Amino acid sequence: MHGSIHGLLGVFPKKRWKILLSGLFFLSFMGMQSRAEDICSCADPGNLPFSNQKLEGFENKIAQLVADTLHLPLSYYWFAHQRGLVRNTLKMDKCNVIIGVPSNWGQVLTTKPYYRTSYVMVYKKDKALSIQSLDDPLLKTLRIGVLINSPPHQLLAERGIIENVVGYSPFFDPVFHPEESPGRVVEDVLNGKIDVALVWGPVAGYYIKKKNSPLVMIPLTSDNPRIPVVFDISMGVKKGNQELKSKLDQVIDMKHGEILQILEEYGVPLLQSTVSHGKELHTVQEDRYSPWINNNN
Repeated sequence: MHGSIHGLLGVFPKKRWKILLSGLFFLSFMGMQSRAEDICSCADPGNLPFSNQKLEGFENKIAQLVADTLHLPLSYYWFAHQRGLVRNTLKMDKCNVIIGVPSNWGQVLTTKPYYRTSYVMVYKKDKALSIQSLDDPLLKTLRIGVLINSPPHQLLAERGIIENVVGYSPFFDPVFHPEESPGRVVEDVLNGKIDVALVWGPVAGYYIKKKNSPLVMIPLTSDNPRIPVVFDISMGVKKGNQELKSKLDQVIDMKHGEILQILEEYGVPLLQSTVSHGKELHTVQEDRYSPWINNNN
């Protein structure tokens, strides 16, 4: 036991080892305090365009920008952004920020929004389609790919578009089932397995901008206030961590232009919003962002 605390107990008198232990616990506490101030991102290890372990996603770039701006080290705790995300990360103090969450998501304390985007419709340019909304009657005759239980899936069901819909799993495990990635529905449009995909905007934009895919992308709108398809996106921290939230809000204000530049580089479709100094951003009131909200508690 040489070098351990237990070994030292046999060397020092009782009072002295109590003092020593107090000092060691103090130093340990101070070490934890300093680590707690670092930026540790709760990130998905294999979920482009958002993040991966090679740090190739736009949320990786934004996390680095945040850390650099605050002059703090950046580290990662890798956990697939699926069911149990908050419970297994922020609540267990494994990490202290999730770079992208819906602004009105009640599971975390959210910063001010830093971008606004939506679900979109994509189809190949050479299809010569001109569909602009979910109300186009042509959608009843085409093969449509959509994540199961996502807002677009629900909006299709409201319109009686069911039989020609191809459902894709909202659950994605980059280790055991990489083929189930969120981009698979877009790839199936490109390879002709389906005609149209209704997908989260940043995923579609990534294929168009980074992979030069020949796709048309149409932002979706919803006439049902209970099923929004447009969302404001913030950073999320553990409830009660007001200090870190305030620091992140300052970074969003200071570096908003650079953040938008990163998003544009990845093709994220950015909708007009009032994100700016001193202005309030309207956010959706319904706490629904399926499958994100339903699967990441």
